[in-house]
Amino acid sequence: MLNNETVADPGKGTLSFENTEIAFRNSSNADLNRAYWLFRMININFFVKMGPPVTNFAMKIGLPIKGIIKATIFKHFCGGEDINKCDDTIKKLHNGGVGTILDYSVEGEDEEHIFDATRDEIILTIKRASGDKAVPITVFKVTGVGRFGLLEKLDAKAQLSAEETAEWQKVQARVMAICTKAYESGVPVMIDAEETWIQDTIDMLALDMMRKFNKEKIIVYNTYQMYRHDKLASLKADHAIAAKEGFILGAKLVRGAYMEKERKRAAEMGYICQIQPDKQSTDKDYDAALHFCVENVNQIAFVAGTHNENSCRLLADLLNEKKVSHNHPHVYFSQLLGMSDNLSFNLADAGYNVAKYVPYGPVKAVLPYLFRRAQENTAIAGQMSRELGLIIKEKKRRKV
Repeated sequence: MLNNETVADPGKGTLSFENTEIAFRNSSNADLNRAYWLFRMININFFVKMGPPVTNFAMKIGLPIKGIIKATIFKHFCGGEDINKCDDTIKKLHNGGVGTILDYSVEGEDEEHIFDATRDEIILTIKRASGDKAVPITVFKVTGVGRFGLLEKLDAKAQLSAEETAEWQKVQARVMAICTKAYESGVPVMIDAEETWIQDTIDMLALDMMRKFNKEKIIVYNTYQMYRHDKLASLKADHAIAAKEGFILGAKLVRGAYMEKERKRAAEMGYICQIQPDKQSTDKDYDAALHFCVENVNQIAFVAGTHNENSCRLLADLLNEKKVSHNHPHVYFSQLLGMSDNLSFNLADAGYNVAKYVPYGPVKAVLPYLFRRAQENTAIAGQMSRELGLIIKEKKRRKV
């Protein structure tokens, strides 16, 4: 584990999230104009709600809508259709001091040969990241390499058939293969959080991988969704396990991505929902998690995945207050490609570790991801207006 070599960085001036010159330094005028019209459209709830059915219908009947999507929403929020086509995005982010988290964003598959192919693709992202500071972290979902229904049955502690037991062994072997390659390559890998009714199984897998691979350095991260009222306690409990057993806890901290689905299922099935009662409770636990991780920064490596300006400011202030180096290898800020560039690039300019999620995959296969992101971010009060306002500010500064 790391020593307490946590010397504060020399000041680079006051950190400002309003500096649009830095935020959009690597965006051309054409990029800025495309983003302006895109966020104007996303800001209209009707567009976000009607987009998925209209798009699916248009593609089904053969309308040439793929090219339009590829030139607009896909170009803004995704790196490319395969790893090699992400190179320009990786380079552009790196020029601004921001790393790339390659995220193979094909969703909703359910066949064994596809799970094997996804495992191989995730391993390719690790190979691509190996030895390249521009790609500091990788990521995958367990449902990318295993059937959702199987994980649901495991979470419910239901009896598995012989076939299901063999299927579960294959899922574990795929996860092991990914984490082994990450360890051999020295490339950290994050395991994303998913729905509450499969998360216990994912948590168990993640903790087991940390036990195996996080003894000397950070390799495996689990994800803690702080819109769950039990996840701050889980973070602290897992830290206690890690301290006792002698490994580094890897924690990606997010607010959460499945709130509407979680509440709907809880209401339909008549159980107490695990989602926080309100946003203030989520914010409180998220910021408490930041405090806890900074206090234990030598035993916890964490990625603050957030578009919340207050939480980014809090973490930056905590690192300064505790005299933790801005580029401490156990601390990363993270945002999505195409979102919150004012946070990502201004933090990077101030010397903090920052990495953007860069989704990639065939346009048609990535559409569920794209529409879910649009719906999530439209639901965040003021997020789209904030993005649009910053773009307008930079357009005025450039006079374009």
